[in-house]
Amino acid sequence: MHHWLMKSEPDEFSFQELERKGQEPWTGVRNYQARNFMRAAKVGDLVLFYHSNCEEPGIVGVARISKEAFDDPTQFEPKSDYYDAKSTKDDPRWSCVEVSFHQAFKRLVSLPDLRACAALKDMLILRPGNRLSVTPVTAAEFKAIAGLGGIRK
Repeated sequence: MHHWLMKSEPDEFSFQELERKGQEPWTGVRNYQARNFMRAAKVGDLVLFYHSNCEEPGIVGVARISKEAFDDPTQFEPKSDYYDAKSTKDDPRWSCVEVSFHQAFKRLVSLPDLRACAALKDMLILRPGNRLSVTPVTAAEFKAIAGLGGIRK
């Protein structure tokens, strides 16, 4: 099993929406490295759900990969913010996965919380200049963050 961190702006798609809906395709990723990470995700992998670009950014809970990578439908929709005119049905550029709600944290794990935890010093999202919306997380990092959030894996 692998572990991941996925960022979403809560005004675009929030963890609370995922809880209400139960599952949702993770569309709109338009960075090749983040896309490649998503393509490596397997059903059952756990995902740290990070709210970004908001008043209080941080990890709010855990989702689970419920469907492995498939063609992101938004790349073909001209009215979508994520439309890509160079992507065709015969040669699609972008993928998405489906995520399902797993467990909410008892408390938000903020960016300062992440930076203050010695076990997370090598975490990819804490590296300067890293703006990827999908990144791998080690099992030890996942366990440490789940503990900070007040849950057990």
